[in-house]
Amino acid sequence: MTEALYPFPGPGGGTVEDVTRSTMDKAAESLELRLRVLNELGPSLAACAEAVAAAFRAGGTLFAFGNGGSSTDAQSVAQLFLTPGPDGRRLPAISLTADAALLTALANDVHFDVVFARQLAALGRRGDIAVALSTSGGSANVLLGLETARRAGMVTVGLAGSGGGRMAEDALADHLFVIPSSSVHRIQEAQTTAYHVLWELVQQALAEA
Repeated sequence: MTEALYPFPGPGGGTVEDVTRSTMDKAAESLELRLRVLNELGPSLAACAEAVAAAFRAGGTLFAFGNGGSSTDAQSVAQLFLTPGPDGRRLPAISLTADAALLTALANDVHFDVVFARQLAALGRRGDIAVALSTSGGSANVLLGLETARRAGMVTVGLAGSGGGRMAEDALADHLFVIPSSSVHRIQEAQTTAYHVLWELVQQALAEA
């Protein structure tokens, strides 16, 4: 199975040409999906950026969360907004996956399903921003986090793939961006593009205001 996805050169594997062709095909597929996402979701990203910028102008804080690879993306989202860039401004942002002690305490003492919901209930307030990342759109703890954020009156943003899962079915996010792919790799690559564009649009909206 691994060989079918990623041919390796050597005995029983592919040739260097096979590896090169596979790499080029995946790069082309990734680029095509990213461009499709920007074309199809561009207006929605712009609308989301206006809502997020308004929340920041009112003193809001951004909270990002997800599992596995999406947890590292959540940390990237928080760091991105914390980093002003050459002409931007530093914005308050927290990754709910960054505090290992708190995360493991909640998972051990309560339940892993509530590791994000409990943090949002304690730290979040009306007018803050919740950014949930999931490749499936069906992670229980991510969905509970969004539900908690919505009840608290936060601006909710969801990034998902594979049709959006329950995140889409239950309409848990005010602004939902579903990557049209079933490949975890391509979904996460396209989500990275989406949240970088969102950051740029938020900075632009704040600068114009």
